[in-house]
This record gives sequence, structure tokens and C-alpha cells, in this order.
Amino acid sequence: MAIINAIATVLAMLTFLGIVWWAFSRVRAQANHEASMLPFALPDEFMTEKKEGGSHE
Repeated sequence: MAIINAIATVLAMLTFLGIVWWAFSRVRAQANHEASMLPFALPDEFMTEKKEGGSHE
């Protein structure tokens, strides 16, 4: 039973390291940069409401 646990642990560690390597590889650099800028590409809702004069008081 211990050998199965050891194999599962090694497979999980290799999978984790593979995902980390993939996520930080140079191939993904442009996609990561684009994804990191998405929140700043959205319109600012507070400023949009203020410009339209939409007060709900």
C-alpha cells in the first residue's frame, strides 16, 4: 500500500510541476500579459453612472 501512495505522490508532484512550467513558459508570456490587463480594459461603472447623471436617490 505504501508503494501506491508513493507513486500517487510522485505523479501528483510531476503534474503540479508540469502545470507550473507550462504557466510560466515563454510561450504563454503574451497570453498571460493579455489576461492580466483584462480588468483594466473594462469600463469603469462608477464613472459611467456619474457621467450619465443617473442618481437613484
